[in-house]
Amino acid sequence: MKVVADTLGVARSNLVEQLRGNSKPRGRYQRQGDHELLAAIRQLTDARPTYGYRRITALMNRARRASGAETLNHKRVYRLMLQGGLLLQRHGTRRPIRAHEGTVIAPASNLRWSSDGLEIPCWNGEVVRLAFAIDTHDREVMAWVATTGGISGEMIRDLMLACVEQRFAALRAPHPVQWLADNGSAYAAHDTRDFAVALNLVACFTPVRSPESNGVSEAFVKTLKRDYARIHPWPDAATVLQQLPTWIEDYNEVHPHKGLRMRSPREFIRAQSQPAPCPV
Repeated sequence: MKVVADTLGVARSNLVEQLRGNSKPRGRYQRQGDHELLAAIRQLTDARPTYGYRRITALMNRARRASGAETLNHKRVYRLMLQGGLLLQRHGTRRPIRAHEGTVIAPASNLRWSSDGLEIPCWNGEVVRLAFAIDTHDREVMAWVATTGGISGEMIRDLMLACVEQRFAALRAPHPVQWLADNGSAYAAHDTRDFAVALNLVACFTPVRSPESNGVSEAFVKTLKRDYARIHPWPDAATVLQQLPTWIEDYNEVHPHKGLRMRSPREFIRAQSQPAPCPV
């Protein structure tokens, strides 16, 4: 036994314990407070079943910072969600071969606004159509319009004006702002483009069959359908139209965004407006 232990460079007591089979397997790793944290995590995942561990961590830390408590490491939240069976299932889809190499994200707010539309089919056969405008830097949905009919050019023009009023409290942007949209008739209409010029908006259009060129809007469409529409009932158009204001307000105020360091759009805007701390 001594020769074997010396050769392997281990203690003889370790080999003896292994031969006897008396060693107990190490149990599951636990830290003080894990039970309470898991209960709080479960409450969040019950309300937001499409959120993964990073977004759950962001929501937990937001609440803990507000109460003065210590923030959590995302690895601890991952471990607790794994133990509780709360992790999302990995999707097995492959990324498309076609890659977009352009720059969609603006370097600052109010430089490029993106607009697009989507449809939410209801269980009774009705369809709700939504058009929105989003800032490609801070990702706030500045304005939106919904209808059970078609999206008209007049609606898009109202959307443009609402964005200018919301961001600048004026009837005209103080500097040129890009208005990025697809080639839909409501966006490409002469009246819409002329109205954009009057508001100091520069109408820009994505290439044909290139949805990734409007990636910020496409990402919001995916978020709205996955994290809001999918987990709520849509029996008819009236129900969806009633829920839309709550969904978009929650997205702007609560929804953590990876591109904003897991902050919500308005949380990111408020952080930008605060003066930087003195380094001295």
